[in-house]
Amino acid sequence: MASNVKSDGRTTRWEKHRAARREEFVQAAVRAIDTLGPDASVADIAAEAGVSKPVLYRYFADKSELHAAVGAWGTDLVLERVIAAVLLPASSRERVTAGVEAYLGTIAEHPQAFLLLTRQHAGGDPLAAGKDLIASKLSRMLGDALRLLGGDAGAAEPWSHAIVGLGSSVGQWWLERRTMSRAAAAAYLGEFIWHALSGAAAEHGVDLSALDPQLGADNVRPLRKEPKESGR
Repeated sequence: MASNVKSDGRTTRWEKHRAARREEFVQAAVRAIDTLGPDASVADIAAEAGVSKPVLYRYFADKSELHAAVGAWGTDLVLERVIAAVLLPASSRERVTAGVEAYLGTIAEHPQAFLLLTRQHAGGDPLAAGKDLIASKLSRMLGDALRLLGGDAGAAEPWSHAIVGLGSSVGQWWLERRTMSRAAAAAYLGEFIWHALSGAAAEHGVDLSALDPQLGADNVRPLRKEPKESGR
């Protein structure tokens, strides 16, 4: 039994070491891409990490897996910033705008890395898992809000995926074109998302502004439309 314990301990240490090395290589990949652009090669990334390509391939099966790991890094960073922004005490519309500003601000810190992640790839979408994760978290938050207001929580999932797709598309466009300031792009995107959400919710008789913190939780009431009486 003692030998099994030792073996398990060695396995755990190796797994921790491997995870730490992978994280180091992901950070090296981000630095290389930020410097050289989305076309940075595996050789460029290995050089930035101070290792050879064969060493890098011990931790990632191929370039697509490395890009997917960079995608996971980007997802975690976006989620951390956006969730913190939308949970600030502010009106519902202000929180939508804050979330958009946090998103665009985050991708602006690493424009080349996020351009790599948002473009089409022969090996698959490195942000596929990340988009699903972000949409899932948004769906839970939006679903909770709709249930609190007596709305149809089933709408939360498709609306959340729509927001993620819109954000990815606009983010790529802004990083590539820069035809307006980040503040202007955030304002336009925030307006669009807010009006899409609030307008769609209103169709179900729900007013999202009822979530505004100044009302207080005890004052929030379902805001469904009353059915019209026949003959009116």
